[in-house]
Amino acid sequence: MRDIEKTLLRKVGEAVARFKMIRDSDRVAVALSGGKDSLTLLEALLRLRDRAPVEFSVCAFTVEQGKFLRPFEPLGEYLKQRGIDWTYHRDNPSLRLLDEQPDHGCDLCSRFRRRAVYQIVRALGANVIAFGHTADDFCESFLRNSLFTGRVSALPPVTYSRERDFRLIRPLVYVTEDTTAKFAESLGAPLIPCGCSQRTGTVRSTLRNMMRDLEKDYPHLKETLLSAMANIVTERLLDPRFLDLDGSSEAKTDLLPLVPEQ
Repeated sequence: MRDIEKTLLRKVGEAVARFKMIRDSDRVAVALSGGKDSLTLLEALLRLRDRAPVEFSVCAFTVEQGKFLRPFEPLGEYLKQRGIDWTYHRDNPSLRLLDEQPDHGCDLCSRFRRRAVYQIVRALGANVIAFGHTADDFCESFLRNSLFTGRVSALPPVTYSRERDFRLIRPLVYVTEDTTAKFAESLGAPLIPCGCSQRTGTVRSTLRNMMRDLEKDYPHLKETLLSAMANIVTERLLDPRFLDLDGSSEAKTDLLPLVPEQ
C-alpha cells in the first residue's frame, strides 16, 4: 500500500507541477464518477493538499445521469465518513434524455454532462475542475485521433472552459490504471460502475485490447507514447505549416531518413 501510494503521489505531484495545474487559493472540484480512477484522484489530491507548497481546497461532486449500475449510497456513506465535501446532483435533463432518446450517442450525453458540471461547480465556488483521465486514456485518445480522425492530438492535461471561468485539469496523466486499481482496492471503498464503461465492440475497447496485447512484449508502451506526446518533431510530419518547403528557414536539414534504404 505504501509503495503504491508513494508512486501515485509522486506522479500526480509531477503532473501538477509540470503543467501548473493547481495554484495558490484554488478550490478544486473533483468529478467523481464512482469508478477507481476518479476516487484515486480525489484521495491523491486530499493527500497532496496537506503537503503542497500552495494552499488549495478540495471538494467533489457526482452527476447522476441514470447510467450507474448500482445505487450510489454506499460510496456516499464512505465519503461522508471521510469528511469529504461532496455534492450529489441528479441531472433531470439527462434523465429525460435517457427516457426520450435511449439510444442517444456519447456526444449528446457528454454535452448534457458538461452543462451540469459547470452549473454544479459554479455553485460550489470552485475555479478548477479535476477529471480522472489516466495515462491509459491519454494513450487511447492519441491512437484514436491518429487512426480514426486523421489528427495528431490527445487529451490536454490543462485547458479552460469556453468562458475561461474554469480551469480543467487531468492530474492522473502519468498514472496508469494498474496503479489506480491497486490503490482503490487498498481503500476498501465501494465502487459504482457505469453502464458506459461496460460496453464492448467500441473503438475504445478495441484499442484497449490492442494495447494489452502489445504490452505483453513491450511493457513500457504507455510511457513511450506519453513521451512521444511531449516530444513532437514538427519538421518530420506532413503539415506544410511546419515544413521548410523553400529552404529559407534554419530548419534542420541533416535528419536521417525515417525509412531505411533497402
